[in-house]
Amino acid sequence: MSNNQIQPIFILPENTQRTTGRNAQKTNIMAAKLVAETIRTTLGPKGMDKMLVDSMGDVTVTNDGVTILEEMQIEHPAAKMLVEIAKTQEDEIGDGTTTAVVVAGELLKNAEDLIEKEVHPTVIARGYRLAETKAQEILNKIAEPVTEKDDATLKKIAMTAMTGKGAENAKEKLAELTVKSIRLVLEKDEKGISIDSENIKLEKKMGNSVEDSELIEGIVLDKERVHSGMPKNIVNAKIALVDAAIEIKNTEIDAKIQITDPKQLQAFLDQEEKMLREKVESITSTGANVLICQKGIDDIAQHFLVKKGVYAVRRAKKSDMEALSRATQANIISNIKDLTAEDLGKAGIVEQIKVGDEEMTYVKNCKNPKSVTILIRGSTEHVVDEVKRAMEDAIGDVASALTTGKVVAGAGSTEVELSKGLNKYAQSLSGREQLAVLAFANAMDIIPRTLAENAGLDPIDVLTDLKSQHDKGQKWSGINVFTGKAMDAWKNGVIEPLKIKTQAISSAAEVSVMILRIDDVIASSGSGGPPGGMPPGMGGMPPGMGEM
Repeated sequence: MSNNQIQPIFILPENTQRTTGRNAQKTNIMAAKLVAETIRTTLGPKGMDKMLVDSMGDVTVTNDGVTILEEMQIEHPAAKMLVEIAKTQEDEIGDGTTTAVVVAGELLKNAEDLIEKEVHPTVIARGYRLAETKAQEILNKIAEPVTEKDDATLKKIAMTAMTGKGAENAKEKLAELTVKSIRLVLEKDEKGISIDSENIKLEKKMGNSVEDSELIEGIVLDKERVHSGMPKNIVNAKIALVDAAIEIKNTEIDAKIQITDPKQLQAFLDQEEKMLREKVESITSTGANVLICQKGIDDIAQHFLVKKGVYAVRRAKKSDMEALSRATQANIISNIKDLTAEDLGKAGIVEQIKVGDEEMTYVKNCKNPKSVTILIRGSTEHVVDEVKRAMEDAIGDVASALTTGKVVAGAGSTEVELSKGLNKYAQSLSGREQLAVLAFANAMDIIPRTLAENAGLDPIDVLTDLKSQHDKGQKWSGINVFTGKAMDAWKNGVIEPLKIKTQAISSAAEVSVMILRIDDVIASSGSGGPPGGMPPGMGGMPPGMGEM
């Protein structure tokens, strides 16, 4: 073999596709930008909805960012990173998912322009980190305080969260329910306010209008009483929560019982009945007149409960049992013999009510309940689902505002103020990081620009108007999408929790930096791609995104 013919060396398995350098960065940025573009049109009061049809043919109509991204089943690895920041935003606050993804997409788009100008990705990454730290500082400086006594402000936060969603036509009523429910479940200690939004149960039922949704100071169980002979309602209910079957226990091992005389059979049956009677006696002797059982209730036991005038429900969900415990202050008992009067919970009334075509058990008028239920009504399943998503956003927003104690105005005002502050900060820097900080500042304009575009307004006119207002010191000047003019967002009641903005900016900056630092994508054939090719969608659009 001559010296000039060098044998190629393969270090990767066959069918592995590798994209390096500028190509890898471009592909990843393109995928992330496409995700942001897909959900951009849903932002704001005039944002549009998406109809998502899954493989089973089930339809979801929504403009909730995280719901759209989860249903789309995105395959591209870089695009998946944007889905993850939407999920983080949803878990942390429950709202602002679209904002986080759109900002991340714009940060990457601006970074791509800098890469084209030969600015190194690590320089951009460092500039973005500096800008993110400064942005958090500016946000905390401009935020306004809020407490649980600021009733009007809290309602405005809830209404802002629901604007542009399916619940908009009844947002005042739903905002009232949201604030009232949060007040009931919040807990205060020396560390401050803590709110577990899991303690607000959202129960959906089709029928009637969204306006007929109601707050129950207690729990609604999707269950009916086990026997028609039981009373339909119990006033001054004393509730026993039992996590044990009120049935005869089967033997643990295969057992044979030999009976040689009919009397023995009768004695065997009598003994079973006696055991069930004793179980019921153990419960009713404590004064309990309502029994919620997590497991089954035998037919004979039901008969004894009817005789005692007890309202009983069986096979309640574990989560419902825990919610009932918090609402009524009852203890969940696993051994019926251990049940005492101290373990019982109290409720003003327990009754069976027909909602739509289903019977449901209402446990209401609980004293100081730490778990409540909002019963959401609506004309169709799609309406009820979208109202529930809007309520989750509103509850998350109000809870977040109270736990951090700080709020900002919406309507793009916060982002324009951030852009102004970051532009000023960039002037104090020297070197190429300054370009990255300016790119970060310009990326903030994507929110007011998108709000304007979605409302059919000229984004350049709107942004120019807003920036001149902010230069005059009007920090809460935002866009009124209905008139197309600048307005004082705070006075107009467009208020959001500070945490939505801080979380969205930090998530967007972190994911942008991570994607920018990737210069090599090695995709093995085992990752679902065709032999010798990238995984589906790696070349550009993730599958299914072309149809959106």
